[in-house]
Amino acid sequence: MSILIKNGRVIDPQNNIDAKLDILVVDGKITELDKNLDAKKATQTIDASKKFVIPGIIDLQLNLREPGNQYKATLESEMKAANAGGVTGMVCPPDTTPILDEPGLIKMLKNKSEALKLANVYPLGALTQQLDGKLLSEINDLYESGCIGFSQAEKPIQDTEVLYRSFQYLSTFNLKAFLRAEDPYLSQKGIINAGEISTRYGLNGIQSISETIAIDRILEVANLTKTKVHLNKISTAEGLDLIKIAKKNGIDITCDVSIHQIFLTDNDIGFFNTNCFLKPPLRKESDRIKIIESIIDGTIDAICSDHSPVNEDNKLKPFAESEYGASSVELLMPLIFKLSEEYKIELSLLINKITQQPSKILEINKGNLSINSDADICIFDPEYSWEVNSKTLVSEGKNTPFFNQNLTGKVSSTIFKGNIVFNGR
Repeated sequence: MSILIKNGRVIDPQNNIDAKLDILVVDGKITELDKNLDAKKATQTIDASKKFVIPGIIDLQLNLREPGNQYKATLESEMKAANAGGVTGMVCPPDTTPILDEPGLIKMLKNKSEALKLANVYPLGALTQQLDGKLLSEINDLYESGCIGFSQAEKPIQDTEVLYRSFQYLSTFNLKAFLRAEDPYLSQKGIINAGEISTRYGLNGIQSISETIAIDRILEVANLTKTKVHLNKISTAEGLDLIKIAKKNGIDITCDVSIHQIFLTDNDIGFFNTNCFLKPPLRKESDRIKIIESIIDGTIDAICSDHSPVNEDNKLKPFAESEYGASSVELLMPLIFKLSEEYKIELSLLINKITQQPSKILEINKGNLSINSDADICIFDPEYSWEVNSKTLVSEGKNTPFFNQNLTGKVSSTIFKGNIVFNGR
């Protein structure tokens, strides 16, 4: 099968390309990238006039909900939702049911996802057994079964000795930890960001020091053990300052931020909007501005969707009793475009944060449009206006803080290994 993508604005940060070009795809590979390619070379032509053609997006935080939570969403439904968002590679955290702490579970997830032929799934194995923070998992066996790294998902390790030993092990085998920085004692009863909003609503707050104390602890242990660490979903200005200093001091650390933290604050909770119940919690406006500055200056390496579909019943409960999470993978690229337009940030810089940079963090050869690379491609229409609602979202989870909002820009086609896996228009 061969596909010719014509007349698109091709943006490939890895290869410093931002130009109107054609792309020829043959047998799942990109074979030509040039102007005015002959349409006779392909069996199918996609007209990408007035559209952006970028590498397939790699999402560093996408909860697939399977195995075990199919009442929220299925592997197939959320991979299709990812395709509708231009995503061709996704990192799956280990807090499924059962938890991904056994090689057989990893192989099952990999085999099932590969059979769907929709995208690459990169599982994170549980760093400790059952994510209980006490005994290390069979890390090497999990790695050989297909894990790309190791995580505690939303359950931080309380015992620093266990954290130290886990980092020692990872460092020995040159493996990477993917952690969300949160102090379990300071945050265990918290619901939203500590401040004026939490006081007004009578909800338990989570102080920013819950993140900064955890970051400082992780950085100290990582520096001592020379362990590679990626911090997921940073949310505070103070935390970003610590990471910036650590990078200058040579610690092998990277971080990402969720798309929600870029646009929303605790003020958006409004009248107890459970769609804004997220982990980490939405923070202050000053944190949001710092996040945008840190995207531009490179402190933040990547942007993720933090896609976490929740069934409607669990979102209809009172705020403190509801379930955290939001469906967002289909909104990632439209919101990236919105960020570029509203803050006059170079689009290629932002696309880098969802393609090449995630690829570097995962240490894989993806996120580019190089000749002979896998044809994983996203085609984005920057002029298409649409409303975010239950009919326009592919995900089984319809919960999102952006519900009923109008966005400009939408993924029109997604190609994975040379096959069109999403064709919106």
